[in-house]
Amino acid sequence: MSSFSRVKNQLHAKSVLLVSRLEADMHRIMLFWVMAASFACGLRIVVTWPRAAFWEHALALLPYGLVVGAPVASLMLAFRWFRNGERFDQPRRSFLRFGAWKAVGLAEAKGMPLYGATGLMASLMLGILINVPVRSLEFLTAIPAVTAEPVWLGRLSTLMLADVVLLSSLYCIAFVAALRHVPLFPQLMAMVWAIDIIMQATIYYALQHSAQLPDQVDVALHDLLAGNAKKVLISVAIWAPYLFLSRRVNLTYRHRVPAERG
Repeated sequence: MSSFSRVKNQLHAKSVLLVSRLEADMHRIMLFWVMAASFACGLRIVVTWPRAAFWEHALALLPYGLVVGAPVASLMLAFRWFRNGERFDQPRRSFLRFGAWKAVGLAEAKGMPLYGATGLMASLMLGILINVPVRSLEFLTAIPAVTAEPVWLGRLSTLMLADVVLLSSLYCIAFVAALRHVPLFPQLMAMVWAIDIIMQATIYYALQHSAQLPDQVDVALHDLLAGNAKKVLISVAIWAPYLFLSRRVNLTYRHRVPAERG
């Protein structure tokens, strides 16, 4: 066996272990998330309002309950929805079909070596999951505790809160869809990317004409939202070709193999 083959086999074995650990330890991961995110949210409120009364701190904590709880709720619901994910019907219409493919049955597909969310798919799944704490940390760092005054800050806090809650939930659902081999995963991933970019543009256009928005905040907000959009576009550039062309993805999620050319 060549050195390249040994490295390839070692990397694949690590991806198999990663996927199995992600599913087996998901309850521990969710518990750790709740503890770490709750601490970070509480710290953010105390730093923002150091001399506020206890009831004000408790009131400010309510929106952050969505930041902490939405990903957990989404994961739990998605595991319930997709418990038999690989048995879901294939989409009626193929999504941006490239190349010539031949359909195979689920039983036949599961018997092939390339079947499963391992290999590069494991890296994509890990990236989807990591996106949740990264996005939440950016929100906690950039946006102070949700408040109604001044008006522009209350509007900004609300919109950014909606963004982090919605996108964290959608990325969690996409992660479970990938893990459970749901046939709609490639389309779902494309939809989440599109919603992510639309949200960044919506927030910016909703706030850029606010007369009370300070110039420094406007510049910082533009940089933050543009950075988020760029990260999504980089992900699309890297992973979209893989989702369309990979034999593993086509076999695992679309139940098809390259057609033989006569």
